[in-house]
Amino acid sequence: MPDPRPFNILAVVQGGRLEAEAVLLAASLAASNPDFRGRLILAEPQPGPLWPEDPRIRSQATRDLLADLGAEIRPFASRAFGARYPYGNKIEAIATLPEEPFLFLDTDTLIHGPLDSLDIDFARPSASMRRECTWPQIELYGPGYSQIWKSLYDRFGLDFDSSLDRNWPDEYWRRYLYFNAGWFFHESPRAFGQRFLDWAVTVRDDPPSELVLQSLDPWLDQVVLPLVIHSFGGTRPGPGLAGLDGDVTCHWRSLSLLYARESDTVVDFLERICAPNPVKKVLKDHEGFKRLVYQNRGRKARALFDRANLPRQEQTIRNTLKREELWFR
Repeated sequence: MPDPRPFNILAVVQGGRLEAEAVLLAASLAASNPDFRGRLILAEPQPGPLWPEDPRIRSQATRDLLADLGAEIRPFASRAFGARYPYGNKIEAIATLPEEPFLFLDTDTLIHGPLDSLDIDFARPSASMRRECTWPQIELYGPGYSQIWKSLYDRFGLDFDSSLDRNWPDEYWRRYLYFNAGWFFHESPRAFGQRFLDWAVTVRDDPPSELVLQSLDPWLDQVVLPLVIHSFGGTRPGPGLAGLDGDVTCHWRSLSLLYARESDTVVDFLERICAPNPVKKVLKDHEGFKRLVYQNRGRKARALFDRANLPRQEQTIRNTLKREELWFR
């Protein structure tokens, strides 16, 4: 049975592209889940020694619109990451939450279906499986997948063997617990957030020797996330969570990619929530929305692809869009 407890949604907002994405996220939640019982909390990093430029929302009109759409903006100080590793925002932002169950979403997410259709057990965390083989990158004569991942589990006293998906062969990347950090959840932001922060800093500052050939930028959050989830008794998402990255949410990542590969339902929903004048007034100041949504170039991008037979590699889609001058973030 679905967990009956109300939960909060957390995303990160900053000046520039992310503030436009936050408007879309808030508008999508208001349209698709008007009776949502939790709060949409947008965590905003504040100026400080780790931010050479002010990271806050630049537009007062955007700030006002987010409030009108029901979002709550909460400031936080960047003490571990900041501009050198902005993906760390999602780790430090968890500290802004009240001690209630939470669902983190990347800001470039549409909520287009009913959240109460999800079967979320907040006591057993999980995260998005919409990922590719991005980490680790195995080097000739270097350690393999098992050796690299086991060194991390050993570092934090975790049982490595129980994390494996034995439906896949040894040394194949899908065998190992690896997530996209576009969504994840847990019942305790205090416990989850502190462990995520502590372990991420440890791996960054003192990685196991098996990681000597591996880059942690930008992969640090996705390297540490499965360790944290496993430590709290979580694992890969079951069928009750299929609506995340499915019929309930869409992690679109790029407006051009959304138009190229998402369903008619998602595209129609996007254009419907972008249509009201208060939303249009803010979003049209951002190049991607102006060109793709309001000047209808998104439909031109969409016509380039057959959704039933998309290229297997995302890079092929990107290259086609760039060649046609239809690539916008």
